[in-house]
Amino acid sequence: MQQWLFLSVAIISEVVATSALKASDGFSRLWPSLIVVTGYGAAFFFLSLTLRTIPVGVAYAIWAGAGIALIALVSWLIFGQTLDTPAIIGLLLIVAGFVVINVFSKSVPH
Repeated sequence: MQQWLFLSVAIISEVVATSALKASDGFSRLWPSLIVVTGYGAAFFFLSLTLRTIPVGVAYAIWAGAGIALIALVSWLIFGQTLDTPAIIGLLLIVAGFVVINVFSKSVPH
């Protein structure tokens, strides 16, 4: 179960870092830039801990897919960015892939 906590922290850290990346204004603002570096450092550290028990392909697929979906949600809620229908369909397919991996794959420890 610990691997899922590590993976969740990795995903949240990556989403926070990516959100701060926009606010860093090309690394010209100190505090958002520090959040970016710290967030990505934490994301990769916790992803590496996850890889002790979850295969790299599966862990990375979940990390990337969840990160994409969450950053799209954050972008909509915080930055007011909108998505068109094809983008929403694409995100739903990513979420569906996440569900299929977690529910049906024998590569994922349950």
